Amino acid sequence: MLVVLCFLLLQVLFSAVISGSACEEALVSRIVFGSCRNQSAPQPIWNAINSFDPQVFIWLGDNIYGDIRRPFKFFGTERTIGPWKNVPRFVPASEQELEIKYKEGKINPGYTRLREKIKVIGTWDDHDYGLNDAGKEFSGKIASQRLLLDFLDEPQDSPRRKQAGVYASYTFGPMGRQIKVIVLDTRYHRDPLRTDGSILGSAQWAWLEKELKGPDSAITIIGSSIQVVSNLSASTGPLFYLEGWGRFPKDRDRLFKLIADVKRDGVIFISGDVHFGEITRFDCSPTGYPLYDITSSGLTQAVENALPTLLRFVVRFMAWFTPTTMRVMSKNCKFRSCTYGQPNFGAIEIDWDAAPVTLKLEVRDVNGFPVSGVNISLHELQAQTAHPVNTVKRGAYQRHCSLEVDLPWVVRYRLAILFFSAVTVSLLALIGLGYRAIVVSRKCLHKFKLD
Repeated sequence: MLVVLCFLLLQVLFSAVISGSACEEALVSRIVFGSCRNQSAPQPIWNAINSFDPQVFIWLGDNIYGDIRRPFKFFGTERTIGPWKNVPRFVPASEQELEIKYKEGKINPGYTRLREKIKVIGTWDDHDYGLNDAGKEFSGKIASQRLLLDFLDEPQDSPRRKQAGVYASYTFGPMGRQIKVIVLDTRYHRDPLRTDGSILGSAQWAWLEKELKGPDSAITIIGSSIQVVSNLSASTGPLFYLEGWGRFPKDRDRLFKLIADVKRDGVIFISGDVHFGEITRFDCSPTGYPLYDITSSGLTQAVENALPTLLRFVVRFMAWFTPTTMRVMSKNCKFRSCTYGQPNFGAIEIDWDAAPVTLKLEVRDVNGFPVSGVNISLHELQAQTAHPVNTVKRGAYQRHCSLEVDLPWVVRYRLAILFFSAVTVSLLALIGLGYRAIVVSRKCLHKFKLD
């Protein structure tokens, strides 16, 4: 009898220990993320991020600007732009220079306050990887990986230090209200641009499949340094191109299909890279529910900051005029284009007590005010409760479903058409003015001779 009582007591104590350890997983309801932070630039945005009182912060790349950017030069011995370009615009820094820049970024007072009180995780993009637009061919990636993981305070015995690439996953919160965060590495194994090869590489694809097949979570956040849903390069080319999963369509299709095949509900993408913020949505993926991508870029680097204040309207007009099929448009956006080209950060708020659970997905400005956002129910991110996915016939058009590459060419290339038309009109005007000046000069000269 005594043995039985002792056994029952041990069982109760063991159950209490298990329950206690589960309860230590605090409920997470506020997550913040950002990208594109020049370590040497003023960073007032940390005040707004700290005031938001997040529980997790996610770096999405360009956490520092480690490579060296040469100035634009049309002439001279080192020409970085134009058809006569003879040297690259970006060159990698030495390992020592990169380490100094990481240390400078880490000791920023606002960021220090944040990382001392909450969990900070993340991945990299090209400029902290070591070189603009670089992929698997970059020779300095092993040293760069060590420096990034030091910056993120990754333990020295972490498996992440032994693998090829910085991809990782984390789970936050108690059972039933868990959030799984997966951060991808879109650099270490990425094939060259314009090849439609692989972004992740075979080892990372196998790891990702295992992670998505793992225990269910209420919400799964997949962090990618480059945009997943949007493919603005299909509309901005041939003027300029942006990196994104859309430039590797086979891999993007594979990603969406994987999420569908493993029947993973509640997936949300977050991304950076492009120096503006926006929210995009894809309704016609095989998942059976809308896939959202909240892009926040950057904490210091933003497209409007590169121009004088008087010319910022040009950027806003271009953002509005460039055709996009995936961007979420709303009257609540600060600007008509529903993009935000000034410093920003991304925020996700979850109301676990609401019935059903609701999510607020936002891009916020340097003062912490929302400039773009959507409110959705967690039920909307479940295949069994989502609206049926429609199949769009080729040549037809459907918002949040038709890909940018399928737009009619007149619509797809209207930005380029406008630009080249403006250039043509300007050249004709200059030619006309020149001709007029010659005619007037000849008349004046003839009159002078007569006099």
